[in-house]
Amino acid sequence: MMKKCTLQQIDVLREISSKTFYETFHDSNDAQTMQTYLNNAFSPKQMEKELLHPHSTFYVYEVDGQVVGYLKLNERDAQTEKMNPDALEIERIYVLKSFQKRGIGKIMLEKAITIAHNRPIWLGVWEKNPNAIAFYEKMGFKKTGEHIFQMGDEQQTDWIMTRFN
Repeated sequence: MMKKCTLQQIDVLREISSKTFYETFHDSNDAQTMQTYLNNAFSPKQMEKELLHPHSTFYVYEVDGQVVGYLKLNERDAQTEKMNPDALEIERIYVLKSFQKRGIGKIMLEKAITIAHNRPIWLGVWEKNPNAIAFYEKMGFKKTGEHIFQMGDEQQTDWIMTRFN
């Protein structure tokens, strides 16, 4: 079940954010750099700021009453890159590792596509994440550019992938 996230769910959102990011990327990054990133990106202050932004929307996905993932969408000035102001950005689709491969990510992505309606929809995905790239390509996204994701002192390249509805 998927529903809009509220500020009251900030703690569970922070926990899932840190856990899923760590599960996905810890093997490819220095431990200290990873911990510093998690502390900053998913701090209470940062997450509250994101949740309260008028052009960002979070949706949580629950299984048997437990939040196992979430979707973060950005519009207008909330987009992380200068894009078409009418475009919709998928900033995060996070699913706990133990709940992956159950179609939850696809459900969340389809929700974003529905919300985008006739607008372009885009996302950034690490160039070294072939599983995610293949998933997005299967869902109709194509590489349209690149941007830098700063991970500590390291600049990592994300592909910008876009779907034109």
